Amino acid sequence: MNVNTIPWWAKSVEETAKDIGGSMNGLTAAEAAIRLRRYGANALTVDKSSRVVSLMSRQLSSPIVLVLIAAAILSFALHDATDGLIILFIVAASALLGFWQEFYAATAIERLQKMVESQAEVVRDGCVIKVPLYEVVPGDLVQFSAGSGVPADCRLLELRDLFVNEAALTGETFPVEKILGNLSADTPMTRRTNALFQGTHVVSGTGRGLVVRTGRETQLGAILAHLRARPEETEFEQGVRQFGMLLIRVTLTLVILIFAFNVYLERPVLDSFLFALALAVGLTPELLPAIISVNLASGARRMAAKKVIVKRLVSIENFGSMDVLCSDKTGTLTEGTVRLEGAFAPDGKQSLRTLQLAAINATCQTGFRNPIDDTISAAAQPSGGRPP
Repeated sequence: MNVNTIPWWAKSVEETAKDIGGSMNGLTAAEAAIRLRRYGANALTVDKSSRVVSLMSRQLSSPIVLVLIAAAILSFALHDATDGLIILFIVAASALLGFWQEFYAATAIERLQKMVESQAEVVRDGCVIKVPLYEVVPGDLVQFSAGSGVPADCRLLELRDLFVNEAALTGETFPVEKILGNLSADTPMTRRTNALFQGTHVVSGTGRGLVVRTGRETQLGAILAHLRARPEETEFEQGVRQFGMLLIRVTLTLVILIFAFNVYLERPVLDSFLFALALAVGLTPELLPAIISVNLASGARRMAAKKVIVKRLVSIENFGSMDVLCSDKTGTLTEGTVRLEGAFAPDGKQSLRTLQLAAINATCQTGFRNPIDDTISAAAQPSGGRPP
């Protein structure tokens, strides 16, 4: 394998530091400023201008809206500016209503995130200082302790009893123990014990890590980029789109048939064509997009009153038609506690001795005390009673 294609978790610490121009002693403030300009802020948000364009194009991509725009153009072509302006006004009002609701939801989430600005402990000019997460750059030396959030993808340099909760990335409930050393290039993310990833947090222990990837280049950034891809259409969107396509086909068919019938009756070709176009304009349901947007926006306002942010208006219809909600996030929806059912000897019988030994191991260990350890310790206490 070419050395340039070896991933950073499979290289030695020295090679990784050389690739990113970092050092074991951290960066200077001047170097960090230069890298911040070169790599950009350590943020996962998209450019606001591109988001505005994306949201607005989503409002105008419906076949029904396209039919209305075409009808407005035909109205202007037929010198009926009044009808054309009315149609364009309805289309603009409907699109702006949907755009404003989704844009407001996106900015509300950003405001919530800015209310709590997280910081990271990095080594700059030989001293440990706290900087905002967006100022962390590749090559930074970051210190971790219990409760610390991981600001970027890092290669671990040193650690002690370091356990990290990676549920945000892997869905794994229990914290993962981190171990120094090199791994093979094909090691999956869930087994990269020599690395820390943005979006996770330290449960116990201490450690130091060298920042390798920031912002959209991180593992979390790749996941969010995939999530930002256009999601699958909901049943409601499919229904609206299919109705729009049906409307287009019916309108075109009627226009062609009426035009051909008038020509067959030897009526003036231009008058026949203009009459067919006027019929197409009249067949278009101008108020349908506005009615849909108003109803969905009304549902979004009712959800907002319950402190729920609706990012996409079309999700309101899916939520309203839902009968059963299924989720595999049992730790979030249930109590999230572990219960001890029994302690057994090798012969399969209940054993107090087994419970006592397990309790000694769970209580006296120096590493991370996971929920199983807490449950065993509690069960061995006199107030906890013996296992059934």
